[in-house]
Amino acid sequence: MPRAFLRFYAELNEFLPENIRQTESNYSFEDRISVKEMIESLGVPHTEVDLILVDGHSVGSSYVVRDGERISVYPVFEALNIAPLVRLRPRPLRVVRFVVDRHLGELAASLRLLSFDVLYRNDHDEEILIQISVADKRILLTRDRDLLSRKEITHGYCVHATDPEQQLREVIERFDLSGFVKPFTPCDE
Repeated sequence: MPRAFLRFYAELNEFLPENIRQTESNYSFEDRISVKEMIESLGVPHTEVDLILVDGHSVGSSYVVRDGERISVYPVFEALNIAPLVRLRPRPLRVVRFVVDRHLGELAASLRLLSFDVLYRNDHDEEILIQISVADKRILLTRDRDLLSRKEITHGYCVHATDPEQQLREVIERFDLSGFVKPFTPCDE
């Protein structure tokens, strides 16, 4: 049976079972499988991955894995320029706007208080969230990894914290929004 060797870096390890965090692990497979399918089968949503190296070469998410390959998976890079490599994430959105799933209502309210454009309703199901994210070019904020694994989603983030204040800090840091915070200023809509 063919196998590949995967290693995940930085915060991507938070999505993995504890026994394969911070280490190279074996992945056995029978059929043709894309590197994206392999990564997501381990619980890491594609929206969290920015760079994949196979035997040291940058590849796209549709790359078909072969026996014996070593795969390194990296999160979004904030300070390192990886422009000459195959970036998996689409270019950042020019205007940062969010759609927030129904389980993050307090985060949505906090982001609105800081003047960010946030669409939130506690009755939106997954399909509506996906439609809004794609049609309105909004970043989907959720704690649901399976939702972020949907191929239609191009801009999304899995919020790790459970405390609303920590969630707000996490989102501001993740999207480098500290320079855009304008408390109690109405957002443009």
